[in-house]
Amino acid sequence: MTITSTRAQRWALALTSAAALMVALDQLVVATALNAIRDDLHASIATLDWTVNSYSLSFAVLLITGAALGDRFGRRRLFVTGLTLFTLASAACALSTDAATLITARAVQGAGSALVMPLAVALLTTAFPVEKRGPVVGIFTALTGLAVVGGPIVGGAVTDGIAWQWIFWINVPIGAVLIPLARTRLEESRGDRVRPDLLGLSLVTAAMFGVVWGLVRADAAGWSSAEVLTMLIGGGVLTIAFGLWEVRIPNAMLPMHLFRIRSYSAGNAANLLLTASLFGTVFLFAQYLQISLGYSPLAAGLRFTPWTVTLFFFAPLAGLLESRVGARPLIVLGLTLQGVGLGWLAYNVAQGYGYTASVAALVIAGCGTSMALPTGQNSVMNSVPAMYLGKAAGTFNSMRQLGGVLGIAIVSAVFAASGSYASPQSFRDGVAPALYVTAAIALAGAGAGLFLAGRKVRSAPLVSPVREAALDAVA
Repeated sequence: MTITSTRAQRWALALTSAAALMVALDQLVVATALNAIRDDLHASIATLDWTVNSYSLSFAVLLITGAALGDRFGRRRLFVTGLTLFTLASAACALSTDAATLITARAVQGAGSALVMPLAVALLTTAFPVEKRGPVVGIFTALTGLAVVGGPIVGGAVTDGIAWQWIFWINVPIGAVLIPLARTRLEESRGDRVRPDLLGLSLVTAAMFGVVWGLVRADAAGWSSAEVLTMLIGGGVLTIAFGLWEVRIPNAMLPMHLFRIRSYSAGNAANLLLTASLFGTVFLFAQYLQISLGYSPLAAGLRFTPWTVTLFFFAPLAGLLESRVGARPLIVLGLTLQGVGLGWLAYNVAQGYGYTASVAALVIAGCGTSMALPTGQNSVMNSVPAMYLGKAAGTFNSMRQLGGVLGIAIVSAVFAASGSYASPQSFRDGVAPALYVTAAIALAGAGAGLFLAGRKVRSAPLVSPVREAALDAVA
């Protein structure tokens, strides 16, 4: 099957995949460098959380806004702007000499990523007709999946061979190449040109920050402390306020009526839970391999390969199968396998078994992740009318980043309740229950996948959102 039929489509696939790879890499490249950062900057577990979460949080919060700005001012233009911001912030991360500066620079990186990722998806989706999007999204996911495969390995190799700062320097030459190519080779496209929803942005930013702050601070301050309860309750109240506001305004940042579409709402829920499980596991397991099992950063990164290399085989296959069997069986089976694999991994950690005993568990989890990732994205993007592609991409990727933020915050809280960095044994004592939680989150994602519409993807998503909801209700 020929995926790309024109030169412009080939450039769209290549450039959006490369940019998305660079952006995604910076979420996981720090995983095997965390111990070096902790030693160099004298960081606590909460500081390590924010080193990862400051990036993911600003990424998640600004994704929908980034997509809306691209729709209004031009997706290619804002895509290039995001690449530029991300590249400059990467240099700032590399130059950081204290934790506060690094966390701030990571937040700016996340803001650049919030422009790059949803607009990459929107530019790619616009470049291809709907009947070719399944395989193309599978290829895109496999290529960006290099971040999952290469992130821990690159982070470990660079940390071992040079210094942790160089995990950020490597973005600078890549960005310098991508920026002029994107300006000249990508075709400009736009969506609805509406005024940015500033109040909605403020509400969702404050809501996400409150929830994440409460989770990160829960161990140090105590779950019943005024600080934690205020932030968690406040985050919940602001989330409700955000939803009520978005329903009231005509040009919402997040069109709430899209959630009446079963495939849209269930796909986003499954995606959030998938990434919460994925990133929570990577955050702790990378450290476990070094602290408890004694591997070097590079050796730890290489030991993720049985899990992550499956993306190259199962992501494209899932894209092809989706057009035949639909999204629901692939997402449900995929997240079930991820949950089973991570549950087995947690058991092995609890029993004190060595790495070899967990290879099969990592392969099973990887096969499941690789099936569910592209299918979830494609089901969401194909469930909405063409005019909402930008906002759908922003929402999907926002859910993905928010899932990563919540996953890391949750597993850190579980880890801190029963483990510590005091010794290899005490670290293992905290990792095992945290991994059981990531397995449970993945299985909850499989449950969300059951609510997907049980039918094949239609030839074109051109009907109205209300009509979509009616079709999904009877499917």
